[in-house]
Amino acid sequence: MMDVGRHPKIELLTHSELEDISGYVGNFKARIRKKARYVDEEACITCGECTTVCPVVVPDEFQMGLSSRKAIYIPFPQAVPSAYIISADDCLGDNPIACGKCLEVCEKKSINFDQEDELREIEVGAIIVATGMDVYDPTALDEYGYTRFANVVTSIEFERLISTGGPLEGHLGRPGDLKRPQRIGFVQCVGSRTQDQKRGNPYCSTICCMNTIKGAQYLMDNYPGTEVTVFYIDLRAYGKGFEELLMRTRGHGVRYVRGLPGEVREDPPSGNLLVTVENTIEKRLEKHEFDMLVLAVGATPAIDTEAIRQMASIAKSPSGFLKEAHAKLRPVDTPTKGIFIAGAAESPKDVRESVTQASAASSHASILLSKGRFAVEAITAAVYEDACTKCGQCAKVCPFGAITWQKKQVPQVISAACAGCGTCAAECKFGAIEMRHFSDQSIYAQIDAILEEDSQKKIVSFACNWCSYAGADTAGLSRMAYPPNARVIRTMCSGRVNPEFVWYSFQKGAPVVLVSGCHYVDCHYIDANRSTVRRVDGLWNGLEKAGIRADRLLLEWCSAAEGARWQTIMHETEKKRQTVTLEELELTRSALAKVRVPRPRNPKPADEKQDSEFVCLRCGHRWDGVFSVSWERTCPECRSNSVRWLRKK
Repeated sequence: MMDVGRHPKIELLTHSELEDISGYVGNFKARIRKKARYVDEEACITCGECTTVCPVVVPDEFQMGLSSRKAIYIPFPQAVPSAYIISADDCLGDNPIACGKCLEVCEKKSINFDQEDELREIEVGAIIVATGMDVYDPTALDEYGYTRFANVVTSIEFERLISTGGPLEGHLGRPGDLKRPQRIGFVQCVGSRTQDQKRGNPYCSTICCMNTIKGAQYLMDNYPGTEVTVFYIDLRAYGKGFEELLMRTRGHGVRYVRGLPGEVREDPPSGNLLVTVENTIEKRLEKHEFDMLVLAVGATPAIDTEAIRQMASIAKSPSGFLKEAHAKLRPVDTPTKGIFIAGAAESPKDVRESVTQASAASSHASILLSKGRFAVEAITAAVYEDACTKCGQCAKVCPFGAITWQKKQVPQVISAACAGCGTCAAECKFGAIEMRHFSDQSIYAQIDAILEEDSQKKIVSFACNWCSYAGADTAGLSRMAYPPNARVIRTMCSGRVNPEFVWYSFQKGAPVVLVSGCHYVDCHYIDANRSTVRRVDGLWNGLEKAGIRADRLLLEWCSAAEGARWQTIMHETEKKRQTVTLEELELTRSALAKVRVPRPRNPKPADEKQDSEFVCLRCGHRWDGVFSVSWERTCPECRSNSVRWLRKK
């Protein structure tokens, strides 16, 4: 931090908040609110006189509430700049005069209660998002007694207790009476690896096991004779030197018990904790008595991650952390060009991994900034002004914000920001948007070529370039046989599939049409496949109104590595094709020649939930559930994604 603060080419904005990000690669604009410190950071010499006279005492957030601070304080010992700051929420102020004692004793006159927030707009070429992570609040897990017993602490609170810069200055003591604990228990996976959303998160936080092992070794080294017991589900000590450290703690007497405590009680006179646990290895019920119990809490996304994600148009994983463009090939890139991620913003990780990823992100950003020009793929969108009705629907569905639109004006496409997904072209009802190299004319020509001969025997498939098309490639390279009558039309994204393509395919005599893309939560274009789901839902309704079987249109998700899944999808689609008769194809042609079914205009709100009935168009299975736009459609019987939502009356 000190090196960063002194670096001539680094501007450090502390006590600041990002309010907005706009623009595109090489031309980003960030609006930042630099909050008032009420202390002149250049004039303050950190003499500390102000803190001695300040009458306000509040819990210290840096010390996890285990000690107190004043309303004027330094956030943490290594803070940059090394100057005091006044908390506006805690200070009594001086206008009207209710206190003002710090103002009176400051010889340098560095305190200014008239200071106001400053709004700044800066232009940058690249952005690195490193919002870090928070820790799980174990209040919901009341069986551990975190809110009831003083000597039950989290792993972060334990870190502060043993730190030389902590409230006890490195002298270990339990919070209840500050006595040195002789018997300490650690409970693993608190708030992690559970499917109950009220009790935690389903993912492994990765850092908890080694944090506990490190703490246990610290106790063995600095407090000989301390009895340490670790309760765990399984220990995940992966990484350089981690297994060796685990073995060392075992050799020093740390006991590891496989099983999590089922009950924690307190012995009132002594404040000790009575823990009941099932030892699953020795198959017996054990009771332990500890002076202090440490809960190894898991990691959660930082509280401001979601706001920044929306501003920067970044995808997120089901866990809530930010999602990289590709887990293996582009681990620090995001789908939005010029924006990179680093550290625990992407997933829970330790310091070593965070530093490695930060180095990679800074390298990618520097490579980008060193270029005089930025080259984009020639698959971007183009707007035909003469056909545009200026409705602005294309700007609403663009996942990258690459289309700018103002009322009664023709939308403008920023080529540097456009990723070529084609969602806007599929959304436009007037054919005013064309995708370069993936034009409507080329796709119609492919449909014509596929259905020119023996159309009743063909399967028309629209496959996403990144996942489904690559999955078909994987099946071919692995010599996985699937029906030879399948014809695949490549699109950059399933969101590019215009409903008109499906209607045209059925009009030309296609017995079945398959739309396939990335898995619902793994879209390479942030959330473009949500538009796919909305359009296919509309198509199913339209087919029914036209008297055509809705199950002749299938929707499936398949990743690039799932060659076997693509093989299965194609075999199931072929079975569906064989059920379509020549008479049905003729009826379809005549019906679509007379009936024109409109497409749905607006997506449903992301948070809309209703009691619903679902039907699988592949196997016919029906079931009840709750609908949400963010759900991942999967049939519980055949695992198909061709699931239709039916609103209950």
